[in-house]
Amino acid sequence: MANTALKKLKLKGFNNLTKSLSFNIYDICYAADMEAHERYIQYIDEAYNAERLTAILTEVSQIIGANILNIARQDYDPQGASVTMLISEEPVISGEHVGSESPGPLPTPPTTVVGHLDKSHICVHTYPESNPDSGISTFRADIDVSTCGRISPLKALNYLIHSFESDIVTVDYRVRGFTRDVKGKKYYIDHRINSIQNFIDWDTREKYSMIDVNVYQENIFHTKMMIKDFDLDNLVFDTKAAELSVDEREKIRARLVREMTEIFYGRNLRNLAMP
Repeated sequence: MANTALKKLKLKGFNNLTKSLSFNIYDICYAADMEAHERYIQYIDEAYNAERLTAILTEVSQIIGANILNIARQDYDPQGASVTMLISEEPVISGEHVGSESPGPLPTPPTTVVGHLDKSHICVHTYPESNPDSGISTFRADIDVSTCGRISPLKALNYLIHSFESDIVTVDYRVRGFTRDVKGKKYYIDHRINSIQNFIDWDTREKYSMIDVNVYQENIFHTKMMIKDFDLDNLVFDTKAAELSVDEREKIRARLVREMTEIFYGRNLRNLAMP
């Protein structure tokens, strides 16, 4: 059964609900040889280093209406980076509705959405890797946004998907704990949500195949996304598709599709022969 929004709920003290958004994004590419693979890893490390990730998470904190208390960030050798932020609440703007099931902003100057955000954090970790046999290289970023209070971190989802130019996205959202009203009644969720998809803009949803697995009675929501169509030029690193033969293009496309399908479904397709 779908959850309904709680309007003008008078709470006894602080809103103790914890809302956690966790998701993985994947960028897939084909690197023809070890030199191309090394250049790809170097490109990823420069494009998504700790400084750039800090800028992205700073924008997220603005979108969800948070003050940044502390930042810890690190670039790793030989590759990868991590950033963790502790955040706190900003004042609530009178009349601001934070419980609507609608997409958040895209990567433009954000609309401020405010709420209670004590005991909250945002973190990201990156994992570049490759398959030396198939030429496939993968960049994965794990992102967690956890808030305590009225606002849902789902408002930042739209921005994050676009910030990482994702080929595959796996999203988990869960509301934990409870809060009480002034009469002592417990509430286990304080906003409407039928699907994570409703927090993603329509143009983005049109570009992805999407699957939901929701457990409404436990306030657990899960969505997987895989890009429907892709331009081979965007997935072959340091090479133009036109420079490849038709046979090479078909083999590379098949490998990319297989890699994406395996990641999307979370299992190896052993019954398919590698081209």
